[in-house]
Amino acid sequence: MRTLLSRAIQVDPSFNVGLGFVVLLAVAEIFAASSYYVGRLRASRASTQALAVSVPARPAAQPTPASPAAQTAVSPAAAIAAPSPSLVDQLLRKGIEFRDRDDTTNALARFQEALDSEPDNPAVLMETAKTYDRVQMYDRANEMWRKLQELGPAAGAAYDLAEQRLKLGVPAPATTESTGASSSAESPANRDVGGKTEGSVMGISDVKIAETPDPDVEMSLAFQIGIKKQPGADIDHTKVKIKVEFYDTVGDKDVRLTDADVNYDWLTPKHDWSDDNPEVLAVKYVRPKRAVASSEALLSEAAATIKPGRKTRSKGAATDSILRKYLGYIVRVYYDDELQAVRAEPSRLLQLFPPSKSPSAQ
Repeated sequence: MRTLLSRAIQVDPSFNVGLGFVVLLAVAEIFAASSYYVGRLRASRASTQALAVSVPARPAAQPTPASPAAQTAVSPAAAIAAPSPSLVDQLLRKGIEFRDRDDTTNALARFQEALDSEPDNPAVLMETAKTYDRVQMYDRANEMWRKLQELGPAAGAAYDLAEQRLKLGVPAPATTESTGASSSAESPANRDVGGKTEGSVMGISDVKIAETPDPDVEMSLAFQIGIKKQPGADIDHTKVKIKVEFYDTVGDKDVRLTDADVNYDWLTPKHDWSDDNPEVLAVKYVRPKRAVASSEALLSEAAATIKPGRKTRSKGAATDSILRKYLGYIVRVYYDDELQAVRAEPSRLLQLFPPSKSPSAQ
């Protein structure tokens, strides 16, 4: 029995060799498989890290520069944002250029074209009025100034200028000394609508107006009126008569002789026209301040003036002095009871109060 077991347990050497070879193959196979999968795992990790390093962070969005074509397309829009001058502005500029070159005919033509398009354009009305004043066409100039005045303060500086112009008027520029029939006394620049009568020996050379500020009065105007004889004429100063009349508006409607204080004085000492230089008459127009009375006070004043058998002033007449405003003047020069020259501002006063040929008829 012992013999049988010992023989059965005894291992064949060939078997051991074969088994060892199989084990070696298995180990080699396992090693190869492990090496393969470990290599792939390392390669996968390496590619992931490389991808993470090679992909940069996305930069912030920046505006793309416009291409030349895009810039060309935007240019017209920029041009629309800054429009070119309108037709009226172009005509106004051309008119001023013509006037600066003393071409008032073309200047007025351009201004009229502009007014045809925009009749209430303050700038065009102002430049048109200035041009008419420049050529001594005061009637037409006053029409323009009045249109500006009617536009009101919305016209800005043009309205203020129109107010001043219609309030004080514009003195006619003095002409240079001349001889013969073309003397300054008969020059159209030195006369208004009334003009200078045919064959006259005297004329109005200049009228200057200045407003003198005075806090104690409502208005104070100083006039200097130059009266000149024809060169070579012999003047008897006792036959010279000069009439200066001022007019006010009452309630911005009626036109009447002023009730303001008016004073006259000669600035030249002799005023006898012994030479050809003009003699200057100084005239002062002063309107005192008037307190605005209440309606009850006006009625009481009117009642106090009532006397039996006499006509009394109406309530409206009592308020005339409160509503009055300076309008303008008329200067008339007579020699030997014959009208010599007339100057008026505004000139429409001559239509309301035409000059008489003789001072006695005034």
